[in-house]
Amino acid sequence: MTSTDALAQLAAVIESRKPARGGDPATSYVARLLAKGPDAFLKKVGEEATEVVMAAKDVEHGAEAVKLVHEMADLWFHCMVALAHFGLQPADVIAELQRREGMSGLEEKALRKLRERQAQEEEHP
Repeated sequence: MTSTDALAQLAAVIESRKPARGGDPATSYVARLLAKGPDAFLKKVGEEATEVVMAAKDVEHGAEAVKLVHEMADLWFHCMVALAHFGLQPADVIAELQRREGMSGLEEKALRKLRERQAQEEEHP
């Protein structure tokens, strides 16, 4: 199984746990998060992101790297719940990363700002 397959498989499980698809908040953590709405799972994304930062700092100071892997897995999981809520898939993120491949971070950021400025000008000519 490739990494992409594993993400797609997890996304399918998350999708199946949506309350609208029969996921039971009483028995499923994903269903419970989704039933509570975006504030609940976005709060978890923020918490997990903070825990990733703290784990990375710990690893920098000698902790085992697996601690960072565990926290990153929690972050990815909650991000995938958010993607599912908004009708997106890991493949959408992977496609965006592939689009950026070979482009410097500075160039990508400049292009994104340009696109945002153009969109604002189209909305408010």
